[in-house]
Amino acid sequence: MSDTTTPVDVDEAATNLLNPLVPRPIDLPTELPLEGTLSPETGDIAKVFAAPDDPTLWPAWRAALRRWRDDAVARLADDGAVYERPETRWTQTCFSVALVWLWDERLFDRAAGCFDVAGFLARTADHGGFDGVVLWHAYPVIGIDDRNQFDFYRDVPGLSDVVAAFHEHGVRVFLDYNPWDTGTRRAPHDDAEELALVAGELGVDGVFLDTMKEGDSRLVSTLLGAHPPLVLEGESRVPNQRVVDHQLSWAQWFADSGAPGVMRAHWLERRHMMHSTRRWNRDHSDELQAAFMNGTGMLVWDTVFGVWVGWNDRDKATLRRMLRIQRAVSGLLIEGEWTPLVDATEAALAAGVYVSRFDGRRALAGVTLWTVVNRGDDDVTLPVLVPFADAAGAGPDPSSRSFADVGSGRRLGEDDWVDDALVLPVPARGLTAVVGVAGGVDEPDWLEPLIAAAAADAVEHDATFPDRRAERIRAVHSGRPAPADASVVRVTAAERELPLTHRRRETGMYQGAPYVEEWKPLPPRLHDDRSETVLATVAEVDVATREVSNAEYAAFLAATGYRPRDTSRLLPDWIDGRPAAGTDEMPVVSIDLEDARAYAAWVGGRLPTEHEWQVAAGLPGFERRTPLVWNWTESEHTDGVTRFVMLKGGSDHVSTGSDWYTDGGPREPSFSLKLLLTGLGVDRSPSIGFRVAWDAS
Repeated sequence: MSDTTTPVDVDEAATNLLNPLVPRPIDLPTELPLEGTLSPETGDIAKVFAAPDDPTLWPAWRAALRRWRDDAVARLADDGAVYERPETRWTQTCFSVALVWLWDERLFDRAAGCFDVAGFLARTADHGGFDGVVLWHAYPVIGIDDRNQFDFYRDVPGLSDVVAAFHEHGVRVFLDYNPWDTGTRRAPHDDAEELALVAGELGVDGVFLDTMKEGDSRLVSTLLGAHPPLVLEGESRVPNQRVVDHQLSWAQWFADSGAPGVMRAHWLERRHMMHSTRRWNRDHSDELQAAFMNGTGMLVWDTVFGVWVGWNDRDKATLRRMLRIQRAVSGLLIEGEWTPLVDATEAALAAGVYVSRFDGRRALAGVTLWTVVNRGDDDVTLPVLVPFADAAGAGPDPSSRSFADVGSGRRLGEDDWVDDALVLPVPARGLTAVVGVAGGVDEPDWLEPLIAAAAADAVEHDATFPDRRAERIRAVHSGRPAPADASVVRVTAAERELPLTHRRRETGMYQGAPYVEEWKPLPPRLHDDRSETVLATVAEVDVATREVSNAEYAAFLAATGYRPRDTSRLLPDWIDGRPAAGTDEMPVVSIDLEDARAYAAWVGGRLPTEHEWQVAAGLPGFERRTPLVWNWTESEHTDGVTRFVMLKGGSDHVSTGSDWYTDGGPREPSFSLKLLLTGLGVDRSPSIGFRVAWDAS
């Protein structure tokens, strides 16, 4: 039996009035007046303060930045208490966070039926190691039944052990909160208290606020008042008024100026950590450079709700270099005197190379960091840096200092100077840094190890997208025809053009991201109904006219003693191992894909593929039991990171109240639902049953 899928025709939805490949107006950097003031309505929510194109204006721009900050701090009258808490100071050095689908196959070992935290960290080590992970758990499968977002955490056996394993490796753990989840069953407490309870049960460190720039006062007070306190990270720009109690935020869809600008929230509060991310991009060099020049971090998101958007080798190498430097010099980044866009030579600026400076204070007085980025597409080696070119307040004579290139890993000597400038290699679309130590000042303990580590890690230039193909796991032949007493419809062998309909969600469909290189997909492109035609080759097969019933599945259990490795959520509505009275002829539900396959093998069959199911559904005799439930199929796929299966038929259950819920309701045979597969019984849903197929030849 073969079953192939080839798109041959696409009905495009209406295009958005905004060009999806360029930043929206609200994402563009904000120009800060060099004289006068910027209204709080604009300044308090700006994403990035744009740097002027003309370098001669940079001194005035830096002065305007300082005036803006002084005014904003005076208006907010914040004492910074939340940033002083010892329990949560780790946020200030949480430079790299990974957003991870809980059932990512690098983390969840499906064959062994357990999580492998050490294996996950080893498999992703080429990103430079993570300081935190967001364990994404419910979307996009939530809505398949009445379970709420908290259930999707609590239903996972041993999840607190997973959190503890991350902690053992020095990685902080965030839950994600979905405020739009209002149409599933209600928890005993309000969302704020329920979230705090789940966080306490699992022992996590913080909460990511999905779709929210900021939490409301109830949520903030509850989470900050938890024991131990939980930190909050908002999605996209957090306003000035909430920087005081949100210690982290995403710099998502932040467009920068040509010369690197300044992130408003981090300029206001240097201890506020930000994580740059553009989820659909295959080139992350802009985000990396913006983060490096601001002393902020990155969100690594290489699989977006089941769609592979992997990082290329060049950007991973840049990230490793950036993180190695940031972790060593964090004291300079957090407490040093930050001077944006200073000390670069004219030759550097002409080549698109920019420099900023961080001067150490207190324990790091006399130690200076220069961050350097190359906006160009070619490697350069040229006079880049004139230390303390602005001279004012430079401190000891620069000539009395020692310097080290901590990007490439070497100490700089007389041969590295041309006139008053240091000559540096800066990789294309990459970055480097220089550390200077004044004469008479003890060299920081971290400098020599940083130089050695940098020298051991080579620059990468390959920016090719690391494509992954989702391969279909082929169905096993049934081995024998349908029993004589089986009620079936016969699907004849043929190559058919079949209509395929689906709702375009962030999960995509069979292959590839649905929004490649797009800035931010918006309606009508987001969640729009799609239709296309697929070319499917289907062999001769008999498909059961109806789904397997409770009574039939009970007979299977009685005859075989079948018991899966994990019994979580298995047939929870049965009583004493039997279907509840009056439900014998209802479709069996709350069984996962393996449970369904086990039954099918017992009767000499298998599950139908999505195309076999669709063709059979158009033939006389094909029926649906009640209540309507989605049907498992043998159209299971994996790209080695995400595993998914196509469901057919729709269900009576519909979760309403949000467009983010998965699809429900009765569906035409052409409709396919891409369901990401979980594990440990979480797939067992009261909205999913199955029917059997037998190879007819």
